[in-house]
Amino acid sequence: MGLTNKSTGISLLQTELKIERITPDDKVVALSGNPNVGKSTVFNSLTGLNQHTGNWPGKTVTNAQGRYKYKDKNFILVDIPGTYSLMANSAEEEIARDFVCFGNPDAVVVVTDATCLERNLNLVLQTLEITERVVVCVNLIDEAQRKKIRINCDKLSEILGVPVVATAARIKKGLNELMDAVYEVSGGRIPLKPIKITYDDEIEYAVALIQPKIQQLTEGRINPRWVALRLLDGDKTLLNSINRYLGFDLMSDNELAELLNKAKEYLAGKGVTTDVFRDRIVTRLIKIAEEISSMTVTFANRQYDRFDRKIDRILTSKVFGFPVMLALLAVVFWITIEGASLPSGLLADFLFGIEEKLSLLFITRRWPAWLHDILVLGMFRTLAWVVSVMLPPMAIFFPLFTLLEDLGYLPRVAFNLDNFFKKACAHGKQALTMCMGFGCNAAGVVGCRIIDSPRERLIAILTNNFVPCNGRFPTLIAMSVIFIGGVVSENFKSLISTLAVTAVVILGILMTLLVSKILSKTVLKGFPSSFTLELPPYRKPQVGRILIRSVFDRTLFVLGRAVAIAAPAGIVIWLMANIKINDASLLTHAANFLDPFGKMLGMDGYILMAFILGLPANEIVIPIIVMSYLSAGAMLEPSSLEDLKNLLVSNGWTWVTGLCVMLFSLMHFPCGTTLWTIKKEAGSVKWALAAFAIPTLAGFVICFIVANGARLLGLV
Repeated sequence: MGLTNKSTGISLLQTELKIERITPDDKVVALSGNPNVGKSTVFNSLTGLNQHTGNWPGKTVTNAQGRYKYKDKNFILVDIPGTYSLMANSAEEEIARDFVCFGNPDAVVVVTDATCLERNLNLVLQTLEITERVVVCVNLIDEAQRKKIRINCDKLSEILGVPVVATAARIKKGLNELMDAVYEVSGGRIPLKPIKITYDDEIEYAVALIQPKIQQLTEGRINPRWVALRLLDGDKTLLNSINRYLGFDLMSDNELAELLNKAKEYLAGKGVTTDVFRDRIVTRLIKIAEEISSMTVTFANRQYDRFDRKIDRILTSKVFGFPVMLALLAVVFWITIEGASLPSGLLADFLFGIEEKLSLLFITRRWPAWLHDILVLGMFRTLAWVVSVMLPPMAIFFPLFTLLEDLGYLPRVAFNLDNFFKKACAHGKQALTMCMGFGCNAAGVVGCRIIDSPRERLIAILTNNFVPCNGRFPTLIAMSVIFIGGVVSENFKSLISTLAVTAVVILGILMTLLVSKILSKTVLKGFPSSFTLELPPYRKPQVGRILIRSVFDRTLFVLGRAVAIAAPAGIVIWLMANIKINDASLLTHAANFLDPFGKMLGMDGYILMAFILGLPANEIVIPIIVMSYLSAGAMLEPSSLEDLKNLLVSNGWTWVTGLCVMLFSLMHFPCGTTLWTIKKEAGSVKWALAAFAIPTLAGFVICFIVANGARLLGLV
């Protein structure tokens, strides 16, 4: 089964995935499973650091591959996307189905959750319809034991006709038994007698009409019974995949086309339409899963999840759900901001200490002063600012975000916000990508891969910038403390400043919903798709796994892109500040040109130039403003907020200026790192340009209204 290169035995899909075998005898193993069953934990436990990631051919869905050695064989483990079904209702399901069917894996490991095995068996049964080379991994067996759920794995294996192994991957229990089962199945060392799933007499008759012809045309390379079921189901994506991998149009065979029409006419005569056919298939699989579960799973206490449900009645209630969610978000922000202050300062001292040593090196080597200024004061100083301001908050925020994810709270956030996004004709999972954007918009954009619908994924990508990332918080906090909290007494200054930042964040969320609605009704028309939202059980977080995922997969990934963009931008900033025409720098000329437009928006030309030059990273906006007002040749940072306030006020700033800077910081073009990521994820420059224009236009309109409204009311 599966299409292979006859000379090598390697499937074409494996070739597209660039699966590199150390020896021709290496075994390829597909790792499948529902979301939230611990599949990633199994993958990481088996492969350790011997893994890498990429994108599936033609898709933005990430794949992970890893290696491990067991006995005398090398195994290549391919982590296919988590999915509830192989019916191909999304990109993830299509990839999972295609790899199982066409990737010709030597074995498929289906990871299931021991605490809800009945639901997970649906995917197991669908996989067994495609291939017999299956190992069922009943994971989280420790949680099941704690909840007094007992699973008879021997009985389950007897019924399914394939090996069943109980594991607790987090504590590495049962992994040797799992590897042993994979070794036996992939090498054909044990007989497999998978359960035969039968359907209604009408369906079986229709399948029998076309199955022999499919067998003849495909030469047994694809499971003919399963293909027959999918053709009767009218699965066009499957037919496209079959045609692509077979190299010819299966339905171009007139005899098969006639037999298929005859089978569909027979079903229609029996009242079995396409929808009814699909319902009967799904209903039968669910019924078999229920029967198997009743024979193999016993509950000492059927109220084992009562504690989880009690918590959910609070966290997902209409009364307490949103206050708790906002309070947790505020706590995460507070920990991030407060916790990052000290390490940011230490990191800045360290990096600027390196700057001094670099300057000394240039002096002792007598290298040209202009080269020193460009490389050290321009490029390196920009990099130092970006790293010292970005790294500590991300290193705190992303682990906290991953902690909430590991605990099982984030799906509750999506549940609470799902109705709002549905009203905006967007996807409920956009709530999760929006939350991730608070740490870094580039990471939020990458996170949009979890959204199945291409239209809704694109909406989430285009609107993610409306929530402020950690790079914009320094500007928001500084402006709120100086110009919003500064208008009240010292006793209430901190409270008012905090409320101002919170109000801006809420405005960003409202703008996300509003723009999502506008896009859904204009250039990205469509209706919100339905999706299965699982509320997984609350689990004890894995600290090591949290740190690895948050630091390597998110923090360093985003920081690397930021550094790549910030380095050349630092040179541009230095050149703009130091190349002079008629005794004025290029920066001053550009600011004077933009000044009338800036005044219309409640700001000035230097502020707009700071946002433009701050394209690589929002962290450097304030240092550029300070550099501009002091006519310095390199970016500077004031020693205190009081010094910054005096400098800004002396250059004509009022509370309206500070407010407009806050609003424009919230709503303006994404940073260079995010734009780069948007172009890659959306697959088109035009969508990157749209992501540039949409928030900027919104910022222009709101700042214009606020500035001119304040003038008309005589507030400035």
